[in-house]
Amino acid sequence: MFFDGWDSIVRVAVVGVLAYAGLVVMLRMSGNRTLSKMNAFDLVVTVAFGSTLSTILVNRNVSLATGLAAIALLVALQFVITWTAVRWRFVGEAIKTAPTLVVRDGRFLDDAMTRVRVTASDVRSAVRKHGIGAMEQVAAVVLESDGSLSVISVQQVGSQSACTGVRGAAGSR
Repeated sequence: MFFDGWDSIVRVAVVGVLAYAGLVVMLRMSGNRTLSKMNAFDLVVTVAFGSTLSTILVNRNVSLATGLAAIALLVALQFVITWTAVRWRFVGEAIKTAPTLVVRDGRFLDDAMTRVRVTASDVRSAVRKHGIGAMEQVAAVVLESDGSLSVISVQQVGSQSACTGVRGAAGSR
């Protein structure tokens, strides 16, 4: 139970190093998108990578070649999905949530905040992290697709063209 012998430890060490190296090489070949800030789709793919790597390491019934093939399949599927998402809007909308305006002109948009499950405390924290001391100095706060909060101050608001495509912003759906 505590020690099965050196064979299994040597196998984990050798297969682990090779599988890890293979994963890193494939992720580098797939481009920056695979390693970007994560939205829900990216998180699922990342968990699948981890699960596959762990299975390769500890399951004697899964060969290194089979495990690397599984990782290559995940990388290829992610590439295909992100490639189609860039070219066909409905695919992009299916895998990513739209950014959502949660504060406008220093006022909390309670319905939007409830819908996206963001608290006033979360928003105030993001505002403070951006070095702003008063909600009156905030033109907009946007919950981004990756779950981060972007803060736009009154001094930086400009034409608000950066808010194109943000749910709840003027001129957006």
